[in-house]
Amino acid sequence: MSQYDYDLFTIGGGSGGVRAARFASQAGARVGLAEKGDLGGTCVNLGCIPKKLMSYSAHYHEEFADAAGYGWTLNGQPSFDWSALMANKDREIAHLNDIYLRLLDNAKVSLHRGFAKVEDAHTVNVDGQRFTARHILVATGGRPDKPAIPGAELGITSDDFFHLKALPQRAVVLGGGYIAVELASILNGLGCEVTLVYRRERLLRNMDADLGIHLADEMAKKGIRIVFNASIEAIEAEQAGEASVKTVRLTNGEALSAQCVLFATGRTANTAGLGLQEAGVKLKANGAIEVNQDFESSVPSILAVGDVIDRVALTPVALAEAMAVVSRLFGKGERGMSYANIPTAVFSHPNVGTVGLSEEEARQQFGELKIFKTDFKPLKNTLSRNTERTFMKLVVDARTDLVLGVHMVGGDAGEVIQGFAVALQCGATKAQFDTTIGIHPTSAEEFVTLRTPVA
Repeated sequence: MSQYDYDLFTIGGGSGGVRAARFASQAGARVGLAEKGDLGGTCVNLGCIPKKLMSYSAHYHEEFADAAGYGWTLNGQPSFDWSALMANKDREIAHLNDIYLRLLDNAKVSLHRGFAKVEDAHTVNVDGQRFTARHILVATGGRPDKPAIPGAELGITSDDFFHLKALPQRAVVLGGGYIAVELASILNGLGCEVTLVYRRERLLRNMDADLGIHLADEMAKKGIRIVFNASIEAIEAEQAGEASVKTVRLTNGEALSAQCVLFATGRTANTAGLGLQEAGVKLKANGAIEVNQDFESSVPSILAVGDVIDRVALTPVALAEAMAVVSRLFGKGERGMSYANIPTAVFSHPNVGTVGLSEEEARQQFGELKIFKTDFKPLKNTLSRNTERTFMKLVVDARTDLVLGVHMVGGDAGEVIQGFAVALQCGATKAQFDTTIGIHPTSAEEFVTLRTPVA
């Protein structure tokens, strides 16, 4: 008999934690998992899933307007019910919570409800109940930050956004990353007057520069006001009139009035109160867990995956990291983890999809490049007279002809880029793109018909 209660004890019931627990148990390990909140983590409860459901809802605004160009007449002005959307969203999230519970039950993972704290290299305390484990896996994810400004308590974060009781008439969103542009797009699409404030000069600064530039133009055409090179200096509650209205003072001297101030200014790893440093686990300056290539912390029996290690904060990455850990601990070690060519999508309006290197990154690593770009009105927007334009870009190594990056802003960009991510993973060249037959008429075919590099 083992000297431990479990072979693996996972702290956190999000995507990475549940994936590791399930597959470790299926590999024959005795597994326990602790979670004090709803199963599924940020992605299911306060991120990917509710965000995309609400993004779908917000897209109908344009669909109704576009329908007239295709011969449809809507009898009366369409109306929107925020409470109905939220109730339906909550019902779907509850359904997913149940699915996660069944997955753990079917895999015979012991679920412990409560807050787990690490006591030493092999001991976890869940609300006063101690368990020992050969390996401890921390997968507690992250939480949204609030800036240290006067009146910050009057603002909300993305966690709060998904539980708003009503749709605000006017909102100020602070940030220029994917969460900021996604939630600003949702609010705008549902009829809210939105001002996006960002301290830098272009959106999505960690992606190819052309993506953020094109996206800003398209968001502005949809009615979102974007204020660059500024931030929020302070928020004040207005004394007169509606109690929920705030005055938002910007660093450029401007004052805005809004019912909702939404902070999308970054996230912090959930390591506070876990007892990690007391157990000898080294943390980074930002509070994330420092791990090696095998996801081991400075205490080898304590491992970590997902947002809590602050590498790439994406659900599919956490899943892949979890599988790499399980493979090494309870399998043959055949699953590794590469952070190259990770595709991702931003569900702004319009969508952004990207995989591989940005032009800036590619120039640093490879030197001479060939850049291919196109900017066009997609066929769907011709009869509707919708002014939204699609942007596409290929980054190619001039010496080897390897395609290094594929980038897009436009309808269903995430769906399009997923397929091209496979091509990059296989080492596709521009010549192979050129010999691929396009599907006509689609926007995606433009990626295989680009022939002339930009100067």
